[in-house]
Amino acid sequence: MRIALLCYRGNPLSGGQGVYARYLSRELAAMGHEVSVLAGQPYPELVSGVALVKVPSLDLYRPGDPFRTPRREEFRGPLDAMEWLMMLAGRFGEPLTFSVRSARILLRRRRDFDVVHDNQGLGYGLWAVQASGLAVVATIHHPVTIDRDLEMVDAADEARRRSLRRWYGFVGMQRRVLAGVPRLITVSRSSAADIAGQMGARPEQLHVIPAGVDAEVFKPLPSVVAVPGRLMTTASADVTLKGLTPLLEALAKVRTERDAELVIVGTPRPDSQLPATIERLGLSEAVIMAGAVSTPRMVELYASSEVAVVPSLYEGFSLPAVEAMACGVALVTTTGGALPEVVGPSGTAALLVEPGDPGALAAAIIELLNDEALRARLGAAGRARILQRFTWRAMAQATVDQYRLAMTGSRFARAMAAAGLCGRQGGAPPGPQPSTSC
Repeated sequence: MRIALLCYRGNPLSGGQGVYARYLSRELAAMGHEVSVLAGQPYPELVSGVALVKVPSLDLYRPGDPFRTPRREEFRGPLDAMEWLMMLAGRFGEPLTFSVRSARILLRRRRDFDVVHDNQGLGYGLWAVQASGLAVVATIHHPVTIDRDLEMVDAADEARRRSLRRWYGFVGMQRRVLAGVPRLITVSRSSAADIAGQMGARPEQLHVIPAGVDAEVFKPLPSVVAVPGRLMTTASADVTLKGLTPLLEALAKVRTERDAELVIVGTPRPDSQLPATIERLGLSEAVIMAGAVSTPRMVELYASSEVAVVPSLYEGFSLPAVEAMACGVALVTTTGGALPEVVGPSGTAALLVEPGDPGALAAAIIELLNDEALRARLGAAGRARILQRFTWRAMAQATVDQYRLAMTGSRFARAMAAAGLCGRQGGAPPGPQPSTSC
């Protein structure tokens, strides 16, 4: 099968979308499929055998230089001008402009692909791709309406709320586009319910396929000695939804009873309130901002921590939770969104508390820091749960099933089949042959 996987922000350090694209494409290629990842900056890190099709933008939110001013020679046409003007107006234009750029590529190369898989973009360009007859599947990790609504609640004043409404204006586009995509993949039952309730998806469109974790990479490191009192959290985005402020408030409460420090993997935004919050709570010497780190370094940090914490107010799945479990680290999470679905009931593989409650979070952390046997039990149970339930190969196999079902109704695929031009199955020799790709 010939698959085009779209990811407007493809680098794993940009968050879950990039991790999903990297591992899904890896497993699809290992299964014998031909995979091309169409991605914008920051470009993804892909394994050998997966083709990268660069879809360059103005890269207006470049790490280290966000909201930058492009040079005149960087503008290549009206779409670049629109992207720039949208940023000046306070709107996030990447999902729209990436979809249009990708559609241009796909329409030129539509005979090269059997199916197009959109990863959270849901831009208007998908309409042109569908109109060409190509089969389209889309993944929605969770509805960004939840991010928007949580940030609106946290906004300091009406000016900030107006700014957020402009920034999240692309949600209306995503709602309109997803209505016409016959098969939508999401990563949890919780997300499916939220996508139906907040984005208007119909139940028959939605198919739950949990994400995974590479348990051969994320694993316990017995040679690394945990630092007493060390906590670790991973936040790919410095936004309200990730619950970092309640965690810092919880850390301050923990430190009234015992020594503790917190390692935060992630990079604060330029306008982040984290430094001020850390200063206000007197935690300057207790918080280590690790920034963006490599995967091996992240595994080492997990191994050096006694407790991992996922303090999110909401998660559609939570890669940090499954990565911590795979590393065998005792885990504290909230009950926000899909987290109970991922980690199981409280005490099974993690301790769970209500989101946004620093006191409950602190109590659970103290309980684990003071009980070595409980930490060991939860860590072992988390690792076992990962090996039983959450692998990238299982996710890829279930995703291929959705591709095949989507292609059954694709008029372009039917025309290709009639002409004998369907994609060869992985490992098949050249020449005419039966195919289930169309």
